[in-house]
Amino acid sequence: MALVFQYGSNCSAQRLNGPTRLNGVARVVGIAQTVEDYTLTFDVWSEGNNCAASDIVRAPGRKVSGVLYEIPDDFVRGRRNDGRKTLEQIEWKRYCETTIRVRLPNGEEPDAATFVVREEFREEGLRTSAEYVSHILQGLREQGVSDEYLREVKRIAVGNNPDIRQAVEAL
Repeated sequence: MALVFQYGSNCSAQRLNGPTRLNGVARVVGIAQTVEDYTLTFDVWSEGNNCAASDIVRAPGRKVSGVLYEIPDDFVRGRRNDGRKTLEQIEWKRYCETTIRVRLPNGEEPDAATFVVREEFREEGLRTSAEYVSHILQGLREQGVSDEYLREVKRIAVGNNPDIRQAVEAL
């Protein structure tokens, strides 16, 4: 089993475990926060979501909260031949796996796999959607992430796409 940190739309366990993604094999460990300094951004185009998708990038003094999952190794990387997908297949060629250290509420700091956008696919000026942001907020709320961090996600999303302000504030 692999520990996997999700900070974007896969914060929603329902979405991650849906039939077109991991189909029920991901088990929620709980909320986690990056130990190193990162910030959430929307800098990669997602054809499946038809909007900018999330990424984390280095940012002094900032932390990203997300959901830590336990996922069978054969659902993290590589390809499956049974009609089911791995995270690597879901994230496709635009993301690459990396290892980061995360902090759990009890103070433990395990290493976890996560997927970040490959440098050549990062773009400025892309806009996310309220629907995409709703998956992030839903998953974070399910795990009890602080209201302060939920406001931060909303602020970042609206900063990325001011046209979604009203919809995001209602989430």
